[in-house]
Amino acid sequence: MIRVAPEIADALRRRAPVVALETTLIAHGFPESEGLAVGLESARAVRDAGALAATVGVLDGALRIGLSDTDLERFTADARKVGPRDLAAAITQGAVGATTVGGTLAACRAAGIGFLGTGGIGGVHRGNRMDISADLGELARTEALVVSSGIKSLLDVPATMELLESLGIPVVGLQTDDLPLFYTAHGGPPLPARVESAGEAAELARTHWRLKRHSALLLVQPPPESIDDVEPLIEEALAAADEQGVTGPAVTPFVLGRLHERSEGRTLRVNRELVIANARLAAEVAVAYRAAES
Repeated sequence: MIRVAPEIADALRRRAPVVALETTLIAHGFPESEGLAVGLESARAVRDAGALAATVGVLDGALRIGLSDTDLERFTADARKVGPRDLAAAITQGAVGATTVGGTLAACRAAGIGFLGTGGIGGVHRGNRMDISADLGELARTEALVVSSGIKSLLDVPATMELLESLGIPVVGLQTDDLPLFYTAHGGPPLPARVESAGEAAELARTHWRLKRHSALLLVQPPPESIDDVEPLIEEALAAADEQGVTGPAVTPFVLGRLHERSEGRTLRVNRELVIANARLAAEVAVAYRAAES
């Protein structure tokens, strides 16, 4: 059921730095012509920083950890969006399954990978406190450092931060004191902790796990470019989703597509840049973490 690519398995045995990457960004986070390019460039950024990229997805009846470039071409918009609850069904039904942050964290736990680079994490949805992303449950039970540009700004960010606190998940800013809002560099709630470098983040993660805290840490950095007038577009996109009856896992790709269109491509550009930047930072932290062990 779980197939780890030989080079990833070898790196994990040697305790070399490995960074997991999700596939739902490839299939559903970007227009089809863009998603594959973003996935390939993210993997390249990880390698350039000195780590191995382990892109995760469901293919050919198995949870695959470490996908080839050819494998990634199969993650089109028709791929099934796969969170933790969906893994068994996607495997047994032979689906092409694009893993979310939560699905990818489940794979990290199975394989022993401690670092994940992504865009933004899911959380509590606006207007419905019972609609909570499975990302948070996986963050609570997986020893991994997750790098993102904050909480997806289409969510209820303050409620998500409160829930992260209740779950005991540290949220740490890289050279920032407030939470980035995905497309916007600043303006979120104040953060409980701040670090100045990848090395300091690695040491904080090491201390967290030495204290027998078996949760993830969320390391957030601002996007390379900030769009400060995006909130009206988000509200418009969410209203359109409600009017058209878009619910559940379909909401995020719908809203992202609408934002890319209404912003004349600005959100698409920022999304691409931040995903690649977060993959690179995750690799830098992984390299620093392993270097401190030697």
